[in-house]
Amino acid sequence: METVKAYIDLTRIQFFFVWPLLFLSGLFLSFPVYGGFDWLLIAKAAAIALLGFEAGFVLNDYIDRDLDAKDVEHDKLTKYWRLFSRRPIATGNVPARNALMLFIVLAAASVALILTLPPPHSYWVLTIMVYSYIVEVFYQLKKRNQGFPIAQLIGRTDFSLFPVAGYLVNGQPDMVPLLYFLFFYPFAQAHLGMNDLIDVANDTVRGLKTIPVLCGLRRTGQWVLGFTALHIIGALVFATVLKPTALIGIALGLILLTFANTAIQKNPTPDSALKVLPMFHVAMLIYTSSIIISYFI
Repeated sequence: METVKAYIDLTRIQFFFVWPLLFLSGLFLSFPVYGGFDWLLIAKAAAIALLGFEAGFVLNDYIDRDLDAKDVEHDKLTKYWRLFSRRPIATGNVPARNALMLFIVLAAASVALILTLPPPHSYWVLTIMVYSYIVEVFYQLKKRNQGFPIAQLIGRTDFSLFPVAGYLVNGQPDMVPLLYFLFFYPFAQAHLGMNDLIDVANDTVRGLKTIPVLCGLRRTGQWVLGFTALHIIGALVFATVLKPTALIGIALGLILLTFANTAIQKNPTPDSALKVLPMFHVAMLIYTSSIIISYFI
């Protein structure tokens, strides 16, 4: 059971449904434009998303395994993300070699599914996948030594390209995935600011140059607010290619983010950020679900 718990914490498997929804929201936006609706394709895309994202989680922990051993605080972000509140590679519950092999297996399985897509769709999706892993490694390493949050600004392009890759499973590189990226990238940056704000104690002892370490708590709150404002602007433009049901979902998500930002601006502390962080995740679920549902309505 201890081994099972360790791998659950390594993969954050309790969030298994989130990553396919994000990926599929892009795919479903392609159907009204290009057709091609097919349940087998949807299942394949969901599997690509799940396997690929889980591989990214494992890669993240593998790279930071030595730094994670320095953690001094386990009752905030670690507890939120991991059911059993442990970083299993750092604690030795999962050997580093096993974690690396798991990453290779998950990534290879995702690649195998991607290669079953007809070209050029397979090439586009595979390119985004490789880029994302490279950028993830860059993000993990660059934030160890920087005076400006360049790692954060570049690093979150991988997450922002995830729904774009979903669109390209069936669609072409047109205006729709570009608008989705411009909508989602500021959200990813605001979400990153929240995570960094919550985990500032651990990041400080690790020597990581995260946003609050570089800029302080108050300016991290301003980072979250500023990117949320850009996210709202992106939503207004993205709305031009969405159906009414999706627009309702976007509006509901933005309301949640407004409440979250109000709390952060009043009290930009780790405890305050942890309380409202779920609003960001619920907002993302509402966004993605409403886009998918809007296809059927």
